[in-house]
Amino acid sequence: MKKSFILIAAIVLSTFAMNAQELANFSFGRGPQIVSPDIQGDSVVFNLKADYATVVKLQGSWIGNGYTSFVDMKRGENNVWTVKLPLPSPEIYTYSFIVDGTSVNDPLNYMVQRDGTRYLNMLLVPGERTENYFAAPEKRGNVSNVWYDSKILNMNRRLTVYTPYGYEKGKKYPVLYLLHGAGGDEEAWTSMGRAAQILDNLIAKGLAKPMICVMPNGNPNQQAACTMGLPNAQFDWRDPAYANAYVRSLCEEIVPFIEKNYKVDVKPESRAIAGLSMGGGHTISASILYPQLFDYICPLSAAGSATAEQIAALKKAGVKLYFLACGTTDFLYKGSQALDATLTEQGLDHIFYQSEGGHVWANWRLYLNTFAPMLFK
Repeated sequence: MKKSFILIAAIVLSTFAMNAQELANFSFGRGPQIVSPDIQGDSVVFNLKADYATVVKLQGSWIGNGYTSFVDMKRGENNVWTVKLPLPSPEIYTYSFIVDGTSVNDPLNYMVQRDGTRYLNMLLVPGERTENYFAAPEKRGNVSNVWYDSKILNMNRRLTVYTPYGYEKGKKYPVLYLLHGAGGDEEAWTSMGRAAQILDNLIAKGLAKPMICVMPNGNPNQQAACTMGLPNAQFDWRDPAYANAYVRSLCEEIVPFIEKNYKVDVKPESRAIAGLSMGGGHTISASILYPQLFDYICPLSAAGSATAEQIAALKKAGVKLYFLACGTTDFLYKGSQALDATLTEQGLDHIFYQSEGGHVWANWRLYLNTFAPMLFK
């Protein structure tokens, strides 16, 4: 009996010890709490406690060119390094600290997004432009990861699928196929693009029709995002068998998979395709190779082009919306201008939406927020 009591006591003490180790990660009762980032009216303050640092700087996507521009931080009381800056205009920005030459994330900010292999802190500045990006309505949809088999790419692959609030009630929905750019994967639009929040808010406000949004992985050598730790396939891209392999998989495998497994309206007028950069090129290619498949086509900052004959085929197919968008300082802007000219010459009614800025997520979130209300009308 005595031995049993000692054993139980040892287990209890061990449990408390483990909990104490976990609690040690928090600063309960150890001086004033630090907040970072701290929005104060028209300013924002960044703080980092770094006891042994000698030089600390702030790098932010809104500072200079966002990559090689830094702002010095000053050491204050209790070795808290601080900098106060004017609050940038409403948007979602990313930032990190440079501590003695090493980039580190803000340990006080749980808001992060993954960009390929990088995790970056977010600074969310509220305003009219961003009200659909992170203010969640009461009626929210679901985001899930789904696996499908690809015979064309010879692997089992992962999709991200958004279903709107009320999806389970039995009606059939239109589908937006939303494609990422180079360096991204099937999580890019939900992590950096805020696609679920944007669609939730637009649908809740009655500005967009309830829709399913399918976000595939556009890297044909990947089974899924790199965070899954799965091996990549090796392809000889010079092999004609792999020409447009991903686009063919998208149109011949992913679309049928979604229409078989989800409550989907299977007519062309209930299908839309959109993509940014590389995904914009995939969008153009899919519309060219399968002109009867999608009635709504939205290339964004697109790395692609189309001939007059290809645009004529789309016009003949009866495309309902062609939404072309690009930032005026984007390195692909001239290509978008050329595509706009071809669309105009062929008499295909379209929208060329031009915004300030370059090849950045601030533009692509804006574009989704702009064209989604135009779909399936």
